[in-house]
Amino acid sequence: MNTKKPILERISPEFGSSILVRRHENYDYRSEVKPFWHFHPEIELIYVNNGKGKVHIGNHLSYFNNSQLLLIGSNLPHNGFTDRLAINGSQTCVQFKPEFLGNSFFNIPEMAKINNLIERSKMGISFGIKTKRKLGSKIEILAEKKGVKKILVLLDILHALAKSDDYNILNADGFAFEAAPQDSAKVDIIFKHVNNNFKEHISLDEIANKVSMTVPSFCRYFKKVTGKTFTKFVNEYRVVHATKILIESKSSITDVCYECGFNNFSHFNKVFKEITGKSASNYRNEIKQIIQ
Repeated sequence: MNTKKPILERISPEFGSSILVRRHENYDYRSEVKPFWHFHPEIELIYVNNGKGKVHIGNHLSYFNNSQLLLIGSNLPHNGFTDRLAINGSQTCVQFKPEFLGNSFFNIPEMAKINNLIERSKMGISFGIKTKRKLGSKIEILAEKKGVKKILVLLDILHALAKSDDYNILNADGFAFEAAPQDSAKVDIIFKHVNNNFKEHISLDEIANKVSMTVPSFCRYFKKVTGKTFTKFVNEYRVVHATKILIESKSSITDVCYECGFNNFSHFNKVFKEITGKSASNYRNEIKQIIQ
């Protein structure tokens, strides 16, 4: 399908259930047909235990060869995750609508931390080793639970995730990279090169050569596939990295600017605000308030 828009995936839990839980073990994940680049209104919790694959959520791309624990918010475009599971590996996928317990349930005072977690999930969240070890087995047994027990276990998992400080935000708020299925190979090459070199200057000659194209052809191709110039994409990628450092470290904003590949502080401030809608200092303060 020749489209640069993500595909809407329709999710149908079993009759009598508002939560869909699927667990796959010891198989080639590529044999399951799924939309390459898709989204859905349901929140998605993914736990990969001993697998190998790619994390492509919004504007974030990374590769893994171990376990993964991810929370993806409503309508955030993403790709499938596991290329291959090891002999004793498994993938558990939990999907549920934000309002599965009613439109106002998560707005009550007792659910404030989970409500904040759901807000953060709109940017995509990856949890670290400590949280994976604590919750992995609990997520896996969710598939065996029925009725109200399934809801109680899910709430317990969400509560633990909400309290965790062991996580990374994967995207700056409000934008996502959208690519067409047939452009997968070239997009992967471009992503990997940007991922490895975004802290340095990346010339158009350099990136065009990576995908065996002339500069004019590359510029036309990239704009057609992504709807943005390569320069804008690299700036967005750098800002995504900046948001992670702002959240995870106490580095000064000037240091963050240069750490992310910007060589001009005023330009960094301008681009950061254009992409996120707020200054770097306001962004850091707002995220800290959400976490607290």
